[in-house]
Amino acid sequence: MADPSSYRPKPGQVPDSPGVYRFRDEHRRVIYVGKAKSLRQRLASYFQDIAGLHPRTATMVTTAASVEWTVVSTEVEALQLEYSWIKEYDPRFNVKYRDDKSYPSLAVTMNEDYPRVQVMRGPKKRGVRYFGPYGHAWAIRETVDLMLRVFPVRTCSAGVFKRSAQIGRPCLLGYIGKCSAPCVGRVTPEEHRELAEDFCDFMAGRTGTYLSRLEKEMHQAAEEMEYEKAARLRDDIGALRRAMEKNAVVFTDATDADLVAVAEDELEAAVQIFHVRGGRVRGQRGWVTDKVEAVDTAGLVEHALQQLYGEETGESVPKEVLVPALPEDAPALSQWLAGRRGSGVSLRIPQRGDKKALMETVHRNAQQSLALHKTKRASDLTTRSRALEEIAEALELDSAPLRIECFDISHLQGDDVVASMVVFEDGLARKSEYRRFQIKSFEGQDDVRSMHEVVSRRFRRYLQEKLKTGEWDAEEGEAPEDDGRAKRFAYPPQLVVVDGGQPQVAAAKRALEELGVDDVAVCGLAKRLEEVWLPGEDDPVVLPRSSEGLYLLQRVRDEAHRFAIQYQRNKRGKRLKAGPLDEVPGLGESRKQALVKHFGSVKRLRQATIDQICEVPGIGRKTAEAVAVALARSVPAGPAVNTATGEIIEDENPAPAGGAASQR
Repeated sequence: MADPSSYRPKPGQVPDSPGVYRFRDEHRRVIYVGKAKSLRQRLASYFQDIAGLHPRTATMVTTAASVEWTVVSTEVEALQLEYSWIKEYDPRFNVKYRDDKSYPSLAVTMNEDYPRVQVMRGPKKRGVRYFGPYGHAWAIRETVDLMLRVFPVRTCSAGVFKRSAQIGRPCLLGYIGKCSAPCVGRVTPEEHRELAEDFCDFMAGRTGTYLSRLEKEMHQAAEEMEYEKAARLRDDIGALRRAMEKNAVVFTDATDADLVAVAEDELEAAVQIFHVRGGRVRGQRGWVTDKVEAVDTAGLVEHALQQLYGEETGESVPKEVLVPALPEDAPALSQWLAGRRGSGVSLRIPQRGDKKALMETVHRNAQQSLALHKTKRASDLTTRSRALEEIAEALELDSAPLRIECFDISHLQGDDVVASMVVFEDGLARKSEYRRFQIKSFEGQDDVRSMHEVVSRRFRRYLQEKLKTGEWDAEEGEAPEDDGRAKRFAYPPQLVVVDGGQPQVAAAKRALEELGVDDVAVCGLAKRLEEVWLPGEDDPVVLPRSSEGLYLLQRVRDEAHRFAIQYQRNKRGKRLKAGPLDEVPGLGESRKQALVKHFGSVKRLRQATIDQICEVPGIGRKTAEAVAVALARSVPAGPAVNTATGEIIEDENPAPAGGAASQR
């Protein structure tokens, strides 16, 4: 535990101006990022008597070993820099919201020639219009199904679209009128894009004009006695109104706003956001967080707004943001939001009327979300704690293994040998810490030798990060200068689990002993009888089948097995798809495709002269010679034969560069 006075800045050293500061621990890792209107006043508050600090703040300043700061011109710049550094360094003492689920959104891929309507999750992509997020994917699909009657936009995948274009026949949706079938030319790209834009306008809340236009067309068709057309328009209007009814009207003045509510206790906080567009609730999402820093409601709101709008631009940032408490630097935050949107943004607390009533509803949702999260976590925490205690007791460990790492080897008959490392912290998978390895020191199949190599490499990297212990392997070279980012192998586990029995356990233990690591326990879990093997023991430890500890070890082992197999299959797939053009140094995908497109197939490319290859744009003589040599080495043993007809198959069709069977 560090003494804050040991790294306290000297008087007059800290400027009295806006800026962003970083606390680092003894390993130079950034553990906290903050901003301030006055760096001098804010940093001085951290170096008062520890007894007067909030317990979380006291823990942070005693964990830290140094502090540094960056001066900026305005509070808005400080806000932007703080957000960037929190994203970059992921400090352990900063509040970080995590989604309690992966919310789906309705997306329209306006960045494609033929925009597609689909359900999307995960990070947002450039050029795609998003609506939502929604609580359930089925809610999106019901809405889309109603709207496709009026806006028959493409919903099929790229493969289905390409196939329909090849055979000249649309899919089922094209026949029943729920797709305009651009794949077969029923509409032009411009007409289809106009349909997609109308779809987006309607979803964005601009519904009144469109419905009025449809009603006018319906009445006109009825007056002209075109009753079938009038009936179709009547049904279209009904479908759109049913789609609108799925989103409750909350504001009669077509307000665009986001409402943010917070429910909190001493340890955790839950945030709920309602997205209101055109006066209707168009989406909802929620976050939960551990209060790892001393922060009030206003601070939680500020962190939530940074995470919510940090990657958003344009209309994704609404004109109005309603919050339960204004952050300390609300004007700077409003200015930052306006910069993200490109126009003014109002940040305020609702005082009366419909907006205050809806804020109360959002707050009730936040309270229910926090209560549900705590109920689930309490149940899970009890089970996980019991499992870790059972493992510690069975393996005679000094304490519960809060961090467990498991290693597994995967190969196919000795080829493409790879290994996986998965990490469980407090009984939960920490996927950001997963790592993959290729076996480099030898060829062929040897699980024991592979396990020794992988464990050695993992802990050698750990010793590289632990410079102050003096355990440094000179063979690895000089250690890079630490920049404060979290390192891949910086944290050691309390327990290493290997997938296997005595031989694999012995190999892992030997690897640790060779590196001088003596404070990490090792065990193996054999698949046959689910026996737990310890180093140097002739008999396994047998945990009861109903044991939570055994169940946790099985989950860890199975996750390592899954992760290893996934990597091995990907590696094998790339190898099988590889062709002779992949062996040409410096020949990228673009030039591979240009070569195959120019000659029509790899077979014709193989028959071409060097001068003919040089005619392809971007291909010089040296590259042409390398291509000719690579293709000459990979001459097929004989012609391909259709086993059903006995016909010799001529390779006249284009093959994708670097990936088709014609490159064998």
